[in-house]
Amino acid sequence: LLDILVLDVLVLATIVLFWRRDRVAAALMLPYLAWIAFATVLNASILKLNPM
Repeated sequence: LLDILVLDVLVLATIVLFWRRDRVAAALMLPYLAWIAFATVLNASILKLNPM
């Protein structure tokens, strides 16, 4: 779960940096951020439902 949370933060940071340079490129990264956020929630729920 930690690795996907780091990925969320890094994708968000990439979008912020892209936004300053090219807003179209940043906007094109938003669906990827949405997909990664969904995967994070899915990963967290699977972890919660199946404790070690």
